[in-house]
Amino acid sequence: MSSAESLARPYARAAFDLAREANALNEWSKKLEFAAAVASDPQVRQLIGNPGVTGEQLVGLLLPQGEKTDSAYANFLGTLAANRRLPILVDVAQGFAVLKRESEGVLKVRVRAAVPVDAAMAETLKAALTKRFGRQIELESEIDESVIGGAIIDAGDVVIDGSVRGRLERLAQNLTH
Repeated sequence: MSSAESLARPYARAAFDLAREANALNEWSKKLEFAAAVASDPQVRQLIGNPGVTGEQLVGLLLPQGEKTDSAYANFLGTLAANRRLPILVDVAQGFAVLKRESEGVLKVRVRAAVPVDAAMAETLKAALTKRFGRQIELESEIDESVIGGAIIDAGDVVIDGSVRGRLERLAQNLTH
């Protein structure tokens, strides 16, 4: 785990608690995604590190249009700015998203396959993984030609290697032992 993730964790938890208290998890999620996208822009990153730019100015830049400067969300960003933690805003947003998914019983699963996963296969995978993990599945797929065939399913703590490459590696190990 990176240092930024460690620093971001308590802020993500605080944001999550504030949003849950206000029954506004979805709204805060969208606002944090917006702020993280803005903060990850190279020009904005330079502003965040510039001592000539005040925390208030930075918070104003990171607020979505129409957000009041005295809202709980604006105060949260102000706390990040005051503690010089705006550089980890992307990690805070990611940590918030993880906490939100956990509270909703959703598991994010990444599937790597040599070919695109079509809609029918994605639904079949979701159904099987929902049955196995007892949670709703948020499926993210990517093409990885090194897999050769089959797929590698990464569900956080559980990795299921059903790839041809994985099978070949296991066969090679068995033959050498």
